[in-house]
Amino acid sequence: MEQQHDILFRTLGDPTRRGIFERLCADGEQTVGALTAGAGVSQPAVSKHLGILKQAGLVQDRHEGRKTHYSAKVEALAPLVDWTKRMNNFWHARFDDLEDLLKRMDQ
Repeated sequence: MEQQHDILFRTLGDPTRRGIFERLCADGEQTVGALTAGAGVSQPAVSKHLGILKQAGLVQDRHEGRKTHYSAKVEALAPLVDWTKRMNNFWHARFDDLEDLLKRMDQ
């Protein structure tokens, strides 16, 4: 079974989806029309990207009349934050080991 951080990396690996998600994070809730205006792609393409973001748990939608409003679910990034922390700890430990080795070599 695919790990959640793999799903998030794959989803956010697309620059258009990442841009849409970043806009929702920065500017708050927006309609498909508003997102399309700044996305540089067609409305059907934006809708498709929003569907993928929603499936990954990165956005949620709210219907108001005939319009759908989308907002970012920043808390969904938690698996990426956890993964990044693990990798940070891994590399810090490796650099500490390298520093110790270099000090021993200088002696």
